Amino acid sequence: MTPPDNRGRQGPIDWDTLPYGGDLFGEIYLAETAPAEAPPRKPLSRFLPGLAVVGVAAGTSAWLAEHYGFPIILLGLLIGLALNFVAPEEATHPGLDLASRTCLRWGIVALGFQVTIAQVLDLGPWPFAALVAIMLTAFFAGVGGAAISGQSRYAGILAGGATAICGASAALALYGVIGRDRLSQAQFALTLVGVSLASALAMSLYPVIAAEMGLTDSQAGFLIGASIHDVAQAIGGGFTYSDAAGAEATIIKLSRVALLGPVMILVALWIGNSAADSRQPLWRRITLPWFILGFIALVVVNSTGVVPAAAQDAMMTASKALLLFAVIATAMRSDMALIMRLGWRAATPVACATLASFLAAAAAIWLGAA
Repeated sequence: MTPPDNRGRQGPIDWDTLPYGGDLFGEIYLAETAPAEAPPRKPLSRFLPGLAVVGVAAGTSAWLAEHYGFPIILLGLLIGLALNFVAPEEATHPGLDLASRTCLRWGIVALGFQVTIAQVLDLGPWPFAALVAIMLTAFFAGVGGAAISGQSRYAGILAGGATAICGASAALALYGVIGRDRLSQAQFALTLVGVSLASALAMSLYPVIAAEMGLTDSQAGFLIGASIHDVAQAIGGGFTYSDAAGAEATIIKLSRVALLGPVMILVALWIGNSAADSRQPLWRRITLPWFILGFIALVVVNSTGVVPAAAQDAMMTASKALLLFAVIATAMRSDMALIMRLGWRAATPVACATLASFLAAAAAIWLGAA
């Protein structure tokens, strides 16, 4: 087809002089089919301000713990709370989030190298059953204490689970399951303070109480190992009584640590995924967090006996460092105003769980389970 000339007759088309209207469709096609540009990669340096502050606090905590014999997790928590004024600086947020989330989860995974399945099996059926009963008593006492003090059930789960299993490490693991959308970082920090203080106090008092009760080395080791929260304090309290009691307390305490995985699974199935939509199918809502599966996998690997002792020690050190970073970062991001408002109520679940744990362990000894 040729356009008409000035006299209305058709002539040949001079395509070079026409507007480039045909290219419009080509541009649209290219725009629709071209791959979307990837968002610009954020520099890793954005993590440095927050991680630098956490690293300084962790180094300070380690130095104080080494020279004064104070629990390092509690020191890290207190120093983190003291540095709470740093958190409003936006430059620190990426690093603090990395430490409080990623370090927490990998620290929990590395805990799997602390225990083996054989340690639990060597305990025997009746002591193991008594230990499970003591842990359940402590757990539900924490939930009941939260209800009494007007706190959410998640605060009770955190306090009861930390008391029942292994103190600060269990509190960190359970907080990873609960999520900060259901339990504030301030409540978590207060629970961690209560658990750490209760454990340190128990390490000093329980050996004296066991001696006043006239318990044998085996019975004292069971009482201390079954009722003191943190691993280091339970073992230290046992050896304060006697070497035999220390060995027994170590076995009992590590058996509690080995049950961290099953307890986290049960809690995850009970409360569900915090980010799950209620319209999702059941199997999606009860999906376990990856770090729980990682913890269980390392327990199984460690139980094979093929892991060198040097690797176990390295993983234990890495776990403690990662969890210390997580504690400090969480404390720094805590809402101090909420901490002041909670007051004594925050300590109620921990106090209830601690008392219930000790009384249940004493009752187990009286019934002859140990």
